[in-house]
Amino acid sequence: MDVKAAPRLQLSAVVQPESIGRRPPSTCRLGVSREPQSLRVFVSSTMMRRRTTALEVSCSYGNISASILESGSVRAPLDEELILKNRSQEIQPYLNGRCIYLVGMMGSGKTTVGKIMSQVLGYSFCDSDALVEEEVGGNSVADIFKQHGETFFRNKETEVLHKLSLMHQLVISTGGGAVTRPINWKYMHKGVSVWLDVPVEALAQRIAAVGTNSRPLLHYEAGDPYTRAFMRLSALFEERGEAYANANARVSLKNIAIKLGKRDVSELSPTDIAIEALEQIDNFLKGEGGRYAEC
Repeated sequence: MDVKAAPRLQLSAVVQPESIGRRPPSTCRLGVSREPQSLRVFVSSTMMRRRTTALEVSCSYGNISASILESGSVRAPLDEELILKNRSQEIQPYLNGRCIYLVGMMGSGKTTVGKIMSQVLGYSFCDSDALVEEEVGGNSVADIFKQHGETFFRNKETEVLHKLSLMHQLVISTGGGAVTRPINWKYMHKGVSVWLDVPVEALAQRIAAVGTNSRPLLHYEAGDPYTRAFMRLSALFEERGEAYANANARVSLKNIAIKLGKRDVSELSPTDIAIEALEQIDNFLKGEGGRYAEC
């Protein structure tokens, strides 16, 4: 893998992505070890048995498991494997190794979709929140907010995005609030940014199903879990909507559902979303769609 690193920045033991349909996929655990003036990113992987007609990608994000987009458990039928492979081959010459940054609200499936995309592109996967957590002694995002405050977390997040912007061949899942700082867009626009645009109602349903313990910005709302999530997410989207629109490509789950004849976005698989994301990246890289490509 051709992973380039800037001075004082090391990327070691990265995921060795497998080609779809050729080698078995892997489960990945991302971590960071700190050295003076450096960030070392490492990923350990374990192989799984490959089924003859399906690709299975298993990963995890915190303790979330109730929703397929939250848990990262995906089965891609053979025809979807072929579509993914074709889409990736179409965009690779235009990507030229540039990183892909996934942005969107909490619970939008950035981690799950990002791992699917990284595998089919032969890229490595990084979660910026996980890197921040390791930079702060392994504390969770919720603990960092509680102990140090949001400003401290955002500063660390910006540091991580700066370092990642010096690399190549990464798919990066960003935190929901990363879009609020213009400096972060400076770093993300060194690659290709993709907005996973999920209706607030769907986000609230997912998060209510798994709880808000890992979501520090949702702790202080009153009411039942769905109402708390919906009210706070609505306010956050009002604040961040224009910032998300700075992304190079937009993947609207509502539009995907219409195109595929689905009644609701909850019927979409992560593979459906990954395929659309690759198509929208292709549109952007080929100069189609103006400011950002829409479904």
